[in-house]
Formats: sequence, C-alpha cells, structure tokens
Amino acid sequence: MLADGRIHDPVARLWAQAERIRAYLVRDRSDADVAAAIKGLRRFLATPAKGVWFDQLGTDDVFIIEPARATSLYHIVGAVAELSHAGPAAANLGSPANKARASSPRVIYLVTEDWYFVSHRLPMARAARNAGFEVHVATRVGRHGAAIEAEGFELHPISWRRGSLDPRDLVRVVREVRKLYRELGPDLAHHVALPAALVGSLAAIGLPLVCLNAMTGLGTMFTEDTSKARVARASLRLVLRALLKRSRAAVLVQNVDDRAVIEGLGLNRDRISLIPGSGVDVEAMRPVPEPSGPITVAFVGRLLASKGIRTLVAAHELLVQRGRDIRLLIAGLPDPANPTSIPQQEIEAWARQPNIKHLGFVEDIGALWAHAHIAVLPSHREGLPLSLLEAAACGRPLVATDVPGCRDIARADLNALLVPVQDPGALADAIDRLGRDPQLRRKFGKASRELVERNFSSQRIGRDVVALYQRLLAQTA
Repeated sequence: MLADGRIHDPVARLWAQAERIRAYLVRDRSDADVAAAIKGLRRFLATPAKGVWFDQLGTDDVFIIEPARATSLYHIVGAVAELSHAGPAAANLGSPANKARASSPRVIYLVTEDWYFVSHRLPMARAARNAGFEVHVATRVGRHGAAIEAEGFELHPISWRRGSLDPRDLVRVVREVRKLYRELGPDLAHHVALPAALVGSLAAIGLPLVCLNAMTGLGTMFTEDTSKARVARASLRLVLRALLKRSRAAVLVQNVDDRAVIEGLGLNRDRISLIPGSGVDVEAMRPVPEPSGPITVAFVGRLLASKGIRTLVAAHELLVQRGRDIRLLIAGLPDPANPTSIPQQEIEAWARQPNIKHLGFVEDIGALWAHAHIAVLPSHREGLPLSLLEAAACGRPLVATDVPGCRDIARADLNALLVPVQDPGALADAIDRLGRDPQLRRKFGKASRELVERNFSSQRIGRDVVALYQRLLAQTA
C-alpha cells in the first residue's frame, strides 16, 4: 500500500506467486514454467515500492490496514530461497551469464498493444518458451506489462501511435524497431497483425532474421468500401507484395479466405501457413449450464462499427418491438485509434435502452458466458474471433455473420446460425429462433465444445506454431 492509501497492485500477488512456484514443482511442470514463475517473483521483489506491505484481504475485498505479519514475509522470502535451491537451473535461466552461453533460438513478438498480446498471443508464446525458445515481446506498454514480464518474457517498450497517418511516426517507429532488432539479434520475428507486419518487415530489411508476418483479419482497410479505403488498399497491396516476397519472409493466416488474399499478391502457397488463431485453454474455459431467467445474448469485443455492434443493437430493438424479453450484454470498450470506433455518447445511449447492459472490459470471460445463453458476433470480417472461440469452449450456441473468420468457428447448422452482414432483421430472427428453442441451443452448444476441443485448443495451436518456427529456422540455417 502506498503512503496515500492506494493499493500497489502487485503486492496482492506476492503470496500467490510463491505458491504458484511451489505447485509447479510439485506437479513436475517444465523448467521453463518454473523459471518464468521464479523470475516474475524475483522481479517483483527487486522493484522498489513505497510504504509498507499488506497481505490480508477482508470479506469486502479491501486490504486490512495493518502491516504484513513477519511470518508472512518470512514464508515468502523462504519460498524464494527454497525454490531457487530446488530448481537452480530453472531459476537462473534468465541470468546474463546463461544468456551469453545459451544456444536457445530467440523469438520476438512485435505487436502494437500489450493487451492484445496478452489476450490473443500469450498461449503461443508460452508454447514457444516451453519448447526452449527465448521469448521477447516488443509492444506499446500499458496496463499489461507486468503480466508479460511475470511470464518470464523480456519486454521491450515501443512508442507506437496506432491510427496515426503521419509518415514521420512510421519512420520513427521503424527506426526504433530496427535498432532493437540489431541490438537483440533475434532468430525469428513474429509480426502480429498488419501494422506490425509492415513496420517489422521494413525494420528487418538487410538483417539476418526470419520474419513471420501474421495477418490477423487484414483490418478495416480490407473491409471498408470507401474511396479512401480503396486507394489505400491498392497502395498497401504494392507494399505488401514487395515486403512479403523477401527470401526470409513467411506469412501466417488464420483462415482460407485470408490465404486467398495473400496468394493474390503473388506469393507462392508454400510461403503461406494457415494456423487458426492462438487457441483456447480448454481446461480453463469449460462448459457451464445455462443461466435461469430471461434469454440473454452477449457480445464480446472492441466496440467498433466493423464488429457489427450497431447492427446488433438495431436487431435488439426489433426484438423489443416484437415483445420479446431478451437481454443484451455488451462486453468491451471503444478503440479510439481505430477509424470505426463507436463514440462514447452512443455507447451511453445504448445502455439507457431497455434490457441492454454495457459491462465495459470484462476480465473473467468464463463468468460472462455463465450468465448468457447465446453468443453473437455480427462482424464484417475476422481472422479467427477469440470471443466466439471462448464462447464455444463454454458450450454456447453462436450467431454470427457469414464472413471470413466467423464461419471458421461458427459452422452453419452445426453449432451456429449465420446471417448476412449489416442485416438487423436477419440477425433478430436468428437470435429469436435460438431463444425460443432450448433443444437447439443444447445441440449447438455441445457441438461448439466438441469443435473447439478438436480443432482450436491452445495446446494444439501452440504445437503447430512451434513446429512452424522450427521449420522456418531450419530452412534458413
């Protein structure tokens, strides 16, 4: 706790960190997992913090205002010493001396935002770490930097300005990334999404590293049909064609439609790999019974026009007009750096409508799906939507648009109803149909879970990504 009474958040995780390491050792987790946990705890202990430590929570989830007992601190410090002794090799994996001697391949993830890395790329980064890779993350650091470092990954802050059209910003960030690549010397750079692929590929020109450019949905530039978007799209195709055809470059896509777009740039098919997303932890996200009460549909995602959220609100209005008692939960925040972000005033107006609740950012997605009957995503285009993957893992039926990405997880008449883009009437009909048919919801929900277990588990996706890294490095050795 700080002197002014504010909670210094990482303190609350101190005891849990120590116990997590103990559990890892008892369960014979890999040295890489143990090393990451120990490094995270040591990093916290080495971070100066004002004031005294508190380690107790009351029944109201508020810290009890008394210093941490000496016995608690004793056990925590003892855990560090004991665990370092129990796993000395793992505990010292990150030391400078061992880094100098290490022969582990070095991979760096270049991504615009730290929250996106944590929400969408953490499982594959863990898989790389567990396979012996030294993992680095270069991103704009916001609220999730500590979570990345707690995994044992090396964090490199980058001063991105998402949404900026100023060429000087592009030149500046390319220079920044190039300097990092030259100093760090990664074996492989995994560029996450189109902006990172452009910046990272430019920064890597002339450097001896493999660039894996992950195209996650291709962005609004490929979904908007304005004259400005068409001109930008034509220019972008020329740039991408030049960058992606370099000898050490490869492309990773999440669905067959995006692969066709990349092939249209003139790339050979053997330079393009398809791995569907980052996967879902099927042990953490498990089927839950339907809630009681009125039918509840939920949307999870950034509040962008390109995600179809306006269409969903309009569909809900139609259902209200029909006299249907259906609740709508909206989980997510606007993204001002995106040109299709929904204004805050519009979101507040939605929340004033009957049976609509805006939840903002939701940390516990599993708990959200426990309060919803149906998952809805009327997006204009996706790579592979994590929100639908997680809903399916929780055994929920899906309603989605018949577009690239969505239809890879939302299979028509297997686990989902598909509707056209920007069609509130069709979307309302689909929601209404599932709302009235509990047997169909159960059938779709069961098929959703089976589909995720079979094709989209984080374990399977992580294994496929690591195999791709190894193949690309072997080809350039």
